[in-house]
Amino acid sequence: MRGQPDRPPISEASPDRLCAALDGQPTYRADQLRQALFRTSATGFDQMLTLPAETRAALDQQFRFESLRLLRAQRSTDGTRKALFHTWDGAAVETVRMPTERPGAATVCLSSQAGCGMGCTFCATGALGLTRNLTAAEILDQFLYVRRRASRPAAVDRAVFMGMGEPLANLPALETAAARLAGAAYVGLSARRVTVSTVGLPAGIDAMASWGLPLGLAVSLHAPDDGLRATLAPIARRFPLPALMEASRRYQQAVRRRVTYEYTMLAGVNDARAQAVDLARLLRGQRCHVNLIPFNTYPGAIFRASARPRIRAFRDELRQRGVPVTIRRTRGRDISGACGQLHAGMLAAGAGTRRSNGAAGGRAARPAAGARP
Repeated sequence: MRGQPDRPPISEASPDRLCAALDGQPTYRADQLRQALFRTSATGFDQMLTLPAETRAALDQQFRFESLRLLRAQRSTDGTRKALFHTWDGAAVETVRMPTERPGAATVCLSSQAGCGMGCTFCATGALGLTRNLTAAEILDQFLYVRRRASRPAAVDRAVFMGMGEPLANLPALETAAARLAGAAYVGLSARRVTVSTVGLPAGIDAMASWGLPLGLAVSLHAPDDGLRATLAPIARRFPLPALMEASRRYQQAVRRRVTYEYTMLAGVNDARAQAVDLARLLRGQRCHVNLIPFNTYPGAIFRASARPRIRAFRDELRQRGVPVTIRRTRGRDISGACGQLHAGMLAAGAGTRRSNGAAGGRAARPAAGARP
C-alpha cells in the first residue's frame, strides 16, 4: 500500500475544519466555498471564481479537490456512462451515471466499498472479494465527480447506493455521505431522492431508521424462502427472512415510505410461478414494491437470465395477489453495466496482457483524453 496522501480531500472536511481553513475571512466565505464545492461545475480550486485568488491557493495547499482518479470510462448506446476510479491507495471503485425519463436528468449509482465481502453467487462484485470500506469522501466524490462534469449539473439529482459493496457494512461513512447528499448546506438533494440498497442486514436497517432521513430502502431479496436465498446470498444464513422482514417493517413505519424488494430473475432458479406465490405471501401487508431485475450476465457467471415471457408471468402472478411490481429496464449491457463487471473485465484483460507479454506486472490503463463517466 502506498503512503498516506499529503492532503485530505476537501469533501471530508467538517464545517469546523472548513472555517479554520478560512480563518480571517468574512463569515460568508464558508457559504461561498460550500456552494462552489457542492453545487457548481468547478473541477478544481482554481475554478472557484467566487473566492479570492489567495483563498483558492490556500485551499489548494491544505486539501485535495477530489479523492478519486479516473482510470477508465465507457458510454453505452442507451446513454448510461460507467466509470472506474482508483483511490489514493489503488483501490478500484465503480460508478454509473444513468439517464432518467426527464430530459437531461440522471441518477448516479454509488459504490460504498471497493469490492464486496457478501459473496452473492450471481454478482460480479462478489466474485472480486472485499478490498476495503470507502471513506465518506470517496463515496461523496463519486457523485460530485459526475455532477460537476454534466452539461447541467443540477439535473443530476438522484443517488442510489447500488454499486460495489454492502452499504450497511460501512455505516459511519454511509451516514456521513447520505447526510451530505441530502444536506441543505451541501449537495442539497431531497432525502427521498437517495436510496440505499442492502443485501439485508437488520441492524443496519434499524440504524438507518434512526438517522432522521427518509432515505429510500431497497432490499436485495432474490428468493422467497431461506433455503434458496442462502445459496444465492450466503449472508442470509445469519439473517433469516423473519428477522429481515421485521426490520423492513420497522423501517416502513419509521420513515413512512415503502420499501423496494429487488429480485434478480435467474432462469430455472427463482422464476417459477409457485415462487411468485410464495413471494406474495411473504410480503403480505407490507408497504412495499417489488422490482424484478433481468440478470445481467458476465464472464464466468454460473446463472442465466430468465426469458422475458417467464419474467412477465412472474410479474403477473404478483399483480394478481395485490403486490405492486415492475420489471426494471436494464441499462448499460453493452458496457458491462452491472456492478463489478468493468473492474473484473480489466483484471481479466490485464492478466491476459501479462501472460502474453511475460511481464510481472503492468500499469493501469489511462482513460482517453476527455473521457467522462
